[in-house]
Amino acid sequence: MKKTNAVITAVGAYVPDYILDNQELSTMVDTTDEWIMTRVGIKERHIQKGEGLGASDMGAEAIKELFEKTGVKPEEIDLVICTTVTPDHPFPATANIIADKCGIKNGHGFDLNGACSGFLYGLDTATRFIESGAKKKIILVSAEKMSSIVDYTDRTTCVLFGDAATAVLIEPTEEEIGVCDSILRSDGFGRVHLHMKGGGSVYPASHETVDNKMHYIYQEGQPVFKNAVSKMADVSVEIMERNNMNHEDIAWLVPHQANLRIIGATAERMNLAKEKVMINIERYGNTTSATIPLCLWEWEKQLKKGDNIVIASFGAGFTWGSIYMKWGYDGDKYAKK
Repeated sequence: MKKTNAVITAVGAYVPDYILDNQELSTMVDTTDEWIMTRVGIKERHIQKGEGLGASDMGAEAIKELFEKTGVKPEEIDLVICTTVTPDHPFPATANIIADKCGIKNGHGFDLNGACSGFLYGLDTATRFIESGAKKKIILVSAEKMSSIVDYTDRTTCVLFGDAATAVLIEPTEEEIGVCDSILRSDGFGRVHLHMKGGGSVYPASHETVDNKMHYIYQEGQPVFKNAVSKMADVSVEIMERNNMNHEDIAWLVPHQANLRIIGATAERMNLAKEKVMINIERYGNTTSATIPLCLWEWEKQLKKGDNIVIASFGAGFTWGSIYMKWGYDGDKYAKK
């Protein structure tokens, strides 16, 4: 009996129309285009505008694109996993809200918070459901409205983040493609360097928490940068060595888009040419768990069945990890006629 593998069979995405570029940001906070580009490599980021709109609205749009391009029906989906740090509400799960907005009624859903490593954690979780035979069609949706927790008077964080959502369809196959290996790590010591202090059970929302700006992203740049560079690079090299690969074997590195210097350090440790590294941080910024699948969506037409792909991320928690997969289809499969 052949082994069942989990493979991504399609990618959808949604990015809001409104673009917040560095020039506009410089009118809001003490910064410049040169300062931002030199330090993080971001030129612009997309921002969700509109009263009463949240992560679920973007996630639903990404899934609708997925349905349109594949012809898959909502009733065929038996699990929705939503990775997000900006849920619509503390409860119910944003996955369930998205499922309702897309007409998905025959499965179940839940949220997963792995911060910027959420897509890796979600893909690994979905893989287990597929490999066990418990599920046949899973949607992993990554929906992040980071603008809702950004302090636009703090120039160290407001330049970094954007809004976006992605959706990948994950299905079983007996071919030797799909998710091959994963290394996932976390260490809670990092929570002091990157977190949102207010809004949880320790510091519930109050006048005091709002006045003290406790509902915004708090980040200590240097320790986060130092750990991200070392841990993301180390785990990427580890997964290469564990699978007996060198730089010539890898078609693409898909790194989390947090900082251009972190991406460069990871690629350098893997001895990869720039042409093999997916980078779109300049146009989208850091969309947290959506960055990696957003790259896959943008590069989809260039991907070939069997391509060796390494994805890697680092996020709050700290969380980090790497996944090695063989891509499941030729990218022109969904090219519009």
